[in-house]
Amino acid sequence: MARERLYLFDTTLRDGAQTNGVDFTLNDKLAIARMLDDLGIDYIEGGYPGANLTDTQLFAEERGLKATFTAFGMARRPGRSTSNDPGLAALLEAKADAICFVAKSWDYHVRVALETSVEENLASIRDSVRAAVRRGREVLLDCEHFFDGYRANPQFALACAKAAVDEGARWVVLCDTNGGALPHEVEKIVGEVVKVIPGDHVGIHAHNDTEQAVANSLAAVRAGARQIQGTLNGLGERCGNANLVSIIPTLKLKAEFAERFDIGVSQAQLKTLAHASHTLDEMLNRAPNRHAPYVGESAFATKAGIHASAIMKEPATYEHVTPDAVGNRRKLLVSDQAGRSNVLAELDRIGLKVDKDDPRIGRLLDVVKEREAIGYAYEAADASFELLARRVLGKVPSYFDVEKFDVNVEQRDNALGERVTVSLAVVKVKVDGERLISAAEGNGPVNALDLALRKDLGKYQGYISGLELTDYRVRILNGGTEAVTRVLIESRDETGERWTTVGVSSNIIDASFQALMDSIVYKLVRSGAPA
Repeated sequence: MARERLYLFDTTLRDGAQTNGVDFTLNDKLAIARMLDDLGIDYIEGGYPGANLTDTQLFAEERGLKATFTAFGMARRPGRSTSNDPGLAALLEAKADAICFVAKSWDYHVRVALETSVEENLASIRDSVRAAVRRGREVLLDCEHFFDGYRANPQFALACAKAAVDEGARWVVLCDTNGGALPHEVEKIVGEVVKVIPGDHVGIHAHNDTEQAVANSLAAVRAGARQIQGTLNGLGERCGNANLVSIIPTLKLKAEFAERFDIGVSQAQLKTLAHASHTLDEMLNRAPNRHAPYVGESAFATKAGIHASAIMKEPATYEHVTPDAVGNRRKLLVSDQAGRSNVLAELDRIGLKVDKDDPRIGRLLDVVKEREAIGYAYEAADASFELLARRVLGKVPSYFDVEKFDVNVEQRDNALGERVTVSLAVVKVKVDGERLISAAEGNGPVNALDLALRKDLGKYQGYISGLELTDYRVRILNGGTEAVTRVLIESRDETGERWTTVGVSSNIIDASFQALMDSIVYKLVRSGAPA
């Protein structure tokens, strides 16, 4: 039986830009659009031309994308004609393959927010769609608040959608704008809509205010909708939008959908999904969600020893899909709950071939459990575990010795007469018998120590020139004046590889220094630096 086509519509560049703390530049938008295009997304919504300078510039350029690049904006304002509405004119003039209008489909909003009549609202939809169709554009209508509107007045909500289709709109998109709908409601209402409007003209746009956006999107597809709107990593205002990073692999890898539908993302493109997700986070300068479904660092991570033993025999025992299908990898975590299976699997992954009966395995497991008992967390610090394993196995070269470090924090007036707090760190290291002293100022003691430590490592400097600290997390493990501090540091190098190291001490600077040292030594080991 031939599969039906499902279309993916990405709104990261518009809805994603409404996320608190997210602000895309023009170059950001162009880079994300190319990444989405490479992923195989059908429609890319670029933004709202005329609403701000960035979006206006974006729609003034040729982008060379295979995807249908879409402009978003309001339908004709009440009381204006299509020839006398600047917003509508900006949409029609934009260099876009399609136009997605947004219009109210809840009579309550028409009365209260727009302060107009339901007749005028329907006329606005008809006029706007007709004007864009005449300009040769593919047209979509986002029926804002559709599910709330349908509950209140199903005849009016349906009339809004049907008005657009009757005037030539390719898609009417049912929006759960407030994010309050539940999957069974979405499935029932979409099922009613497709009795009036063919499902291959119906889309779903779900918000995540009840953590149901992905489920609601899939429920809409089951009921007959054939377009799904969402964002990368679930970006969006309030609690976000439907997460395409979760939806895409579900459509590709779960039989209920994979056997019935085709999407524009190929199996090869699916393997780039984790990379695309992490790349967006890097652009936003935030750490990826390690617990994200499919693509998170913990998505295929197993901690319990009995689970790890089963996975080594047959991965399907604890994995619902294969991690490499989405560009992720399996992780068998090493912790105080781990057994020999976890340790052996992790050693195999990092390329340390050890016989399963080697007595050093038992010794390594004992060391891990002893150190975790005092606060270390190797399940969250893969790089520190690898170094610990290599040290137990005698496979870490002695690159350099830190003979001394000193950190001072000083508050003083700067050249502008402003009161500032400055940290200064001095580190003395020995490399090949040569003593090297480096000093650096930072915006905090750890930052200063990091800069000083990496400032001059002699012959190893070239190996760490692309190394940078990307995340720093502190946890106090117990209370009182003798509290133990755990520091986790995430680092990244010039290749984009990330790793995490850990340090534990009653002194936060000492714990930080341990983690910093492990990060540098790990980079040298991975780079094959000579002893």
